[in-house]
Amino acid sequence: MDQNLENEKEFTDRAYEMDSTLVDNVLSFIESQNKRGLIALLNEYHAADIADLFEQINPNSRSALIELWGKEMDGEVFAEMDEGLSGDLIEEMPDEVVSSVLKDLETDDVVDLVEDLEKDEQSRIIEALDAVDQIAVLNSLKYPEGTAGRLMARELVMAPTHWNVGQTIDNLRKSKNLPAQFYDVVVVDPMSKPIGKVTLSTLLRARRSIPLIELVDDEFRTIPVTQSQEDVAYAFNQYNMVSAPVVDDENRLVGVITMDDAMEVLGDEADEDIKLLGGVGDESLTDTIFVTVRQRFPWLGFNLLTSILASIVIAQFSSTIEAIVALAVLMPIVASMGGNAGTQTLTVAVRALATKDLTSANAWRVIRREAIVGLLNGLIFAIIIGLIGYYWYGFPMLGAVLAMAMILNLLMAGLAGILVPLLLDKFNLDPALGSSALVTTVTDIVGFFAFLGLAAAILL
Repeated sequence: MDQNLENEKEFTDRAYEMDSTLVDNVLSFIESQNKRGLIALLNEYHAADIADLFEQINPNSRSALIELWGKEMDGEVFAEMDEGLSGDLIEEMPDEVVSSVLKDLETDDVVDLVEDLEKDEQSRIIEALDAVDQIAVLNSLKYPEGTAGRLMARELVMAPTHWNVGQTIDNLRKSKNLPAQFYDVVVVDPMSKPIGKVTLSTLLRARRSIPLIELVDDEFRTIPVTQSQEDVAYAFNQYNMVSAPVVDDENRLVGVITMDDAMEVLGDEADEDIKLLGGVGDESLTDTIFVTVRQRFPWLGFNLLTSILASIVIAQFSSTIEAIVALAVLMPIVASMGGNAGTQTLTVAVRALATKDLTSANAWRVIRREAIVGLLNGLIFAIIIGLIGYYWYGFPMLGAVLAMAMILNLLMAGLAGILVPLLLDKFNLDPALGSSALVTTVTDIVGFFAFLGLAAAILL
């Protein structure tokens, strides 16, 4: 029984992890130039798993895999791949392979692939598409990056108001240009303005004679074509939407956004926030050493400047440290505790701003809460660290100074952790951008100044 539990735990820990033999088998087929075996093997895997495979192998093997796979390559693999990697791979693919690979992708996936490429490379990719897809992609690229116009798919299913259920189903069956996946039929008036939608489940349950207009969803919502993709993703998550029609400035139907696109945006936004909080920018494991160094350097440089500021504060109390050497040993504790407490508050605040849970309506209540939390944590840890300082050096007032500095710094950490992202958001800057470095700077300076300043005033 214990062995079964252990095996079950191991499966859970490794659930959906890439098959360890896949990479070895693919590399073996590449080396032997066994195209038939390679295609047979890859056909057994989902496009997302093959996208992960590309990230696992080195650049030379990626190029060899593309060359061997050729026109039989599944375009969905590129839709599942990291944007930077997919762009690099497409740039080195021949035009005929690009055309073959992208022909089965929906327009929103093609736009996602080409929007970050250079203009010349964009043109090459678009020219490889058929005329209809070219027009659709070019129209989508006219909209600003990060908006619903870039996110939407042009392929959709619509029906006029005068159709009944039977007519709708018959026309769907006759159509040769249906999207690969769809969930609703959008009902439009003669001016192509959406007035409602009918879910497929509702359509299939209804009698053929029922007018379509009687089945439209009461919770119908449209998405403006210029709305930011973050707001689109929020709407899908907030209202449990599966799909939503996209309308232009004149409220005419121009596309549709589905749940998988919205959830991908949510994932991308969460991923971006985590990276910005860590100061690594838009980085991935497939980036080259030079690109990685270039992306990390600015934030490391900024951290260097903030560290110098903290050192300047310490330098003002050099005589105090020389008089009481124990201060040099204990002062990193205060700064470190403040930095960790500030990061805790900051993480919660940035996420709450992203999900619109933290707004101007409740900002002051949240600020008060974080200040009280910082104060209470400061009091608790002040007692602990005060006793440690006393028993460590046998100097009661040193413990008292350490305790007071801890209270001040944890209080400031709570305030900085909530106020910094709020201020950045107020000025329409990404709250995650630089927040971590700014909060750490505040807690370091306050921590050192409070501890050394109190020591100079009380102990000397």
